[in-house]
Amino acid sequence: MLKALPARFLASPEPGGWRRRPRRGSLKPVSAALMTNPAYFEVGRFLGGYGFMNITSYSSSQFGEPSNVAGIQDLGLGYSAEEIERLRVQDVGEGEVTIRLYEGRVVQGPLRGTQAVFKVYPGARAGASEADLMALNELRTHAFLQSDASDICDNIQFLLGAFETATGEQWLAFRDDGRYSAADYAKITSERQLKEQSGDMPFWNPFSRAYKLELRRYFVLKLLNGAMSGLVHMHNHDRLHQSLGPSSVVLNTVMEKEGPYLVPRLRDLAFSVDIGYSSVGAGALSDGLWRRASAAGASTPLEKRAFGIADDIYGAGLLIAYMAFIPFCEAGIMDGISLQRLLESTFRLDIYAAREYCLADDRLSEAVNFLDLGDGAGWELLQAMLDPDYRKRPTAEAVLNHRFITGAVLRNY
Repeated sequence: MLKALPARFLASPEPGGWRRRPRRGSLKPVSAALMTNPAYFEVGRFLGGYGFMNITSYSSSQFGEPSNVAGIQDLGLGYSAEEIERLRVQDVGEGEVTIRLYEGRVVQGPLRGTQAVFKVYPGARAGASEADLMALNELRTHAFLQSDASDICDNIQFLLGAFETATGEQWLAFRDDGRYSAADYAKITSERQLKEQSGDMPFWNPFSRAYKLELRRYFVLKLLNGAMSGLVHMHNHDRLHQSLGPSSVVLNTVMEKEGPYLVPRLRDLAFSVDIGYSSVGAGALSDGLWRRASAAGASTPLEKRAFGIADDIYGAGLLIAYMAFIPFCEAGIMDGISLQRLLESTFRLDIYAAREYCLADDRLSEAVNFLDLGDGAGWELLQAMLDPDYRKRPTAEAVLNHRFITGAVLRNY
């Protein structure tokens, strides 16, 4: 029998809400105005770089050839043409644009002293015209979402300003609210479990292990709640994310004992899409989205808008699956690509069939138990979010209010 968590770890009874914990130190008041003068910033050391992951196409979950519907039918898998068209899943690829990250701070103005992280896009002079489009799109999306200082979401990374250098590079300055991503947290946690199992770390007594497992469940659910809160805010303001994944959620801590202070924030809005009714179907970076919408039978602006929202929900579903498995498994047992293939290719998005498979593998038992909370609330949510028919997927608001994401399942323990 597990000992109940202290009251401070319990979710609030309101749908979609968690009890607020006082932050350590106070952030200076923010303004919706952006700083565009590079003299306002001081650049520090180089932090690293990474490439963007974005949804490039929809392909058959088993064969990667969306045009060969007849060929798939010939294999005798029992799919009709209509089912094959619906059973198309996200093809995610790494773009050619690689950005650099630097630390820094604001040295002038009312936000003087604020720590910053600079995201640097290569300029058009370096032959990176796509990078210019991405930087401009990310800048415009953040500026739009921050246009009302009274309606700024805590779960979306905050843009301080932006400027262009003489070489054509685009510099975006974000408030430094954390440098670890959800992917970093999952990797650190799974590697720690591997060390524990191999005996490289001090022995845990069963009570300590059970309590730490409860802290992990709380941490992951709060992470997912925050990510979905950010996505709800974007959808409510007619913006899609379109690059949602564990690397696009930044965390202010990866320490599970600091879960009450965790504030997840969405970042990487370079592929964000405006789904206002006058903008549906337009956008240089969203051609692939609208082609997929048409292929799925969405022809009117209203249908295309619904498809775009459902497309984000599918990405959020894969994020939930990732966070339900990777932190609860030893390093090397499961990775994001293998998990996606398991769900999409092996089990054709039949989540309950995937559960039976995972149940037979002791190495996945903690992940199964986590999704089993609340009489299988996690599996229920995944099945809805990853439904092959985009019309049947829930809205972001419905996901946020689901008993698994609210943390209500923890109160049953």
